[in-house]
Amino acid sequence: MTGTIAAERTPVGSRTGMTPQLARAGIEDAVAFALPLTRRFRGTELREGVLLRIGDRWGEWTPFPEYDDATAARWLVGALEAARGEWPAARRDHVEVNAIVPALAPESVTELVTDAVTVDGCTTIKVKVGERGQAFDSDVARVSAVRAALDDCGAADGRIRIDVNGAWTLEQAIERLAVLDDLAGGLEYAEQPCATLEEMTSLRSRTHVRLAVDEGVRLAPRLAGGDGDLAERVRAAADVLILKAIPLGGVSRALAIALAVGLPVTVSGALDSSVGLSAGLALAGALPDPPLACGFGTGRLLAADLAGQTAVPVDGRLSVVRHEPDPDSLRAAHQRIGAERARWWLERLQRSLASTSTGDHS
Repeated sequence: MTGTIAAERTPVGSRTGMTPQLARAGIEDAVAFALPLTRRFRGTELREGVLLRIGDRWGEWTPFPEYDDATAARWLVGALEAARGEWPAARRDHVEVNAIVPALAPESVTELVTDAVTVDGCTTIKVKVGERGQAFDSDVARVSAVRAALDDCGAADGRIRIDVNGAWTLEQAIERLAVLDDLAGGLEYAEQPCATLEEMTSLRSRTHVRLAVDEGVRLAPRLAGGDGDLAERVRAAADVLILKAIPLGGVSRALAIALAVGLPVTVSGALDSSVGLSAGLALAGALPDPPLACGFGTGRLLAADLAGQTAVPVDGRLSVVRHEPDPDSLRAAHQRIGAERARWWLERLQRSLASTSTGDHS
């Protein structure tokens, strides 16, 4: 990477749940943490995880609680890569960033989009749609509000992309993409409108909206070896590839997927702290071609961070640097999670570590 935003080393063992199993893996600190969010996102108001230290480097491990151990183990491979400092050299020193609009009511959207444009300089807006428990009318109102806000604050050329998280059936996607594309003044793309690559392949022949695949790659049972036609299937299903460094098993593995698939890439975060976001920045910086506007605008969703200063866009861009934890911020985040949840995360970490040694995560 092109630089590091560092902090004083946190004392070894000061807030850890270290075990012999973790020590054998080379892990010197394992600090469970919780970060409050400014608004509800993905059904939660608190982001939890574990920060891992090996030597002078840290890796963030935050698989969402509903993910199984095999998926969590893949995230752990990526976190350990980060903690070992094993990232490729950067080809650029900054990347363009999109802002994100969660599944909010329309009245909350205007201020969020206006700040994204006027404060952060972001003119690409990613809008969450298809939220469980919400009617399609809510999506219609939200996308309409984003378009109006962009126009009203002088960003009439601003782009809107939507993220469906695989929530729609094929028939729903055909109908709803047409509606939202019209309201947006042309969607940049729709991310994972249907759950499977097969559905997206069918959809792609029945809509002019560009499609992007995320979960279709990220949650594939195997990313290498046993599923040799995955790249071909992705190319048939999508126009854009969404890559998330840590969830895919690290920067090097995500970079290999990008090269194998050969589609334009958007690199996205996973509701990371600024420390965890460093892996995504490393991937975006290492791609052969500049990525599309990256999904790194989640810093605005954090009410507290692990770094001393939260990574937020300036002029619509983020620098490709590595953010290290601030000791006081990490201490506060660890105290916030509580003993019971810290034990839950440590037990999960040990199960995932066992899976990485058997290769069940690949």
